[in-house]
Amino acid sequence: MNETFTAPHACTRGAHRTLTDMRVYIGCGGYSNDDWTEEGLLYEGVRKDEYLATYARHFDAAELNSSFYAIPGLKAFEGMARRSGGRVRFAVKLHRVFTHDRAPTDADFDRMLQSPEPLREAGVMGPYLAQFPFSFHRTPANRRYLGQLAERFAGHELAVEMRHEGWDRPEVREGMAERGLIWVSPDYPPAGGLPEPQLHVTGDVGYLRLHGRNAGSWWEGQSAAERHDYRYSRAEMDEWAQKIALVADDLSELYVFFENTTKGHALHNIPQLRAALNAHGVPVQTPDPGQGPEQGRLL
Repeated sequence: MNETFTAPHACTRGAHRTLTDMRVYIGCGGYSNDDWTEEGLLYEGVRKDEYLATYARHFDAAELNSSFYAIPGLKAFEGMARRSGGRVRFAVKLHRVFTHDRAPTDADFDRMLQSPEPLREAGVMGPYLAQFPFSFHRTPANRRYLGQLAERFAGHELAVEMRHEGWDRPEVREGMAERGLIWVSPDYPPAGGLPEPQLHVTGDVGYLRLHGRNAGSWWEGQSAAERHDYRYSRAEMDEWAQKIALVADDLSELYVFFENTTKGHALHNIPQLRAALNAHGVPVQTPDPGQGPEQGRLL
């Protein structure tokens, strides 16, 4: 990728504002979290086929993880749009053939681009998410591949998460901005070799993924659940609210996804972030869950 042109904005500017036109969408990495059926959590007493409808009463965004393993068909996406009642924006993760195998066929591109059409028709399609592994280093070959991927997804919002610190450079974000790519700002544990927890802007849409800060299990954990077993403190949520407030005038939309769904940690942290954002002058729309036990409860 050619990585030379005007630098994008980063959160290095002045005090927070009291009014912004930025729309903040907040949700979780996935909505089919079986451990949320524990007593006192969101899906206690909720049937599995009602998970999404219950989720939609509390959150206005969801990151679809299942598409990483198998690209859903049109009917599956139609069901998501219907069960969520048009209340949830869906970010759709690219299948692993695009990011880990890096050998997609034309058929893979066609299915990845066409299957979510029901979400677009319902007005609830968010960005695609390309989550590259730590082994995807900043080499000339990988830069070329990223440029090719950007071309194939031209006309669609594509957010790109880079897990190797070699990509965490201004010239990389400049190149991404030039191609209309969204830099995924991550909050990783202080485990070494990972990008810094900073909020960067490469266009009108921002994308933040909060992975938790469990440094002890990030490299050694046997599962994603172990790596994301972390509950943020109120101070850490306030820290991110301050960073978001500083770029509020530079964005029309910001997606914030909590990956720390293990043990319901995200269910505790999301209300904290909403409160902190409102306190820093960034209005957040909180869905109305309705009344009655059948609606589910956040906590």
